[in-house]
Amino acid sequence: MAQPAYAQYNPNEASRFVQPLELWPELQGEIALHNGDYVLLALRGERSTSPYSYGRRSLGFDTRRVSAAYEHFWNERWSWGGTLRYESGANLETNSYYSKLLVPEVLLRHRSPIFGGLTFGQRLSVERQVVVGRQPLGFSAPDGQFWGRLRVDVERLFPLGTTAAGLALRPRLSYTASTHLRFQKSATDRDERTIQFTSLRGEVGVRLSPVIDFTPWFAYQTVYQQSLVFTDSNGNPVSGGKGNYVYPTLGLDFRFTLLPTGGKADRQQLPTQH
Repeated sequence: MAQPAYAQYNPNEASRFVQPLELWPELQGEIALHNGDYVLLALRGERSTSPYSYGRRSLGFDTRRVSAAYEHFWNERWSWGGTLRYESGANLETNSYYSKLLVPEVLLRHRSPIFGGLTFGQRLSVERQVVVGRQPLGFSAPDGQFWGRLRVDVERLFPLGTTAAGLALRPRLSYTASTHLRFQKSATDRDERTIQFTSLRGEVGVRLSPVIDFTPWFAYQTVYQQSLVFTDSNGNPVSGGKGNYVYPTLGLDFRFTLLPTGGKADRQQLPTQH
């Protein structure tokens, strides 16, 4: 009896694996400075809805993140700044599972109106991921890596209240692409995809007042991996190669803003995805 024919496994074609839903709540405190700049402190928890947890959950989260940021506006379109964050159980965005990381970042941002009241933004940043502690299940990785991130977004503000600073909705769509920057690659370094992480995020910000707003959002976040190829006894590839791991993510950002007395009247407040 003839045996059924099976398609040859091709490790050069990416396989797509959809993972369980991720939940990412974040609490933000923003201090608006007199010149229109801001200082930000944010606390985020990340938790998978998978029944299996391979790391230690603390405070109910797989990953815990604390970040601080400062951003200076040259004018209404250009700004630059820096962030510093600490992650315990570092996960998707850092591509360094089950580690404790300290991550300084510098960024450049441009935002401009385009048409129909829409605003188009671009954010370019470089960060250094420094491993300050590995958990027992951590994968083998260098103690530090440079990463580059580019984000583009489009948004529109819809005032609903009687004043310009009152109740408003802020629908927004953003796309982020991240890559590991290797300035000197040795022959022993493993192969990597050109882009290792992307995030397509849709959100609707709700501004209740000049000092309180919240933003529910949903994103498809994808980790692009290149793993070793395994073969059978005949030398035919059976697994490994390129894998696209998709993480549907549901988030909620809540922000409280402290406004100074006599501050800049035309200060622009960024979305909660700073």
